[in-house]
Amino acid sequence: MRASVGDRLLVHGRIVGQHDRTAEVIEVLGENGTPPYRVRFEDGHETLMSPGPDTVVQHFDATD
Repeated sequence: MRASVGDRLLVHGRIVGQHDRTAEVIEVLGENGTPPYRVRFEDGHETLMSPGPDTVVQHFDATD
């Protein structure tokens, strides 16, 4: 997995009734875009994250 600052991580819910969550990558701590990442969720909560297989990177496109 590779991400850059500004990308979003879509974390799929792993149990019935758990909603997907989106977090913005605000800092990349690994080499060449690899985890861990410092992320900020929609509610403002920040944490360090090493995403698992239930996470998808949505790359930020600066041309949009």
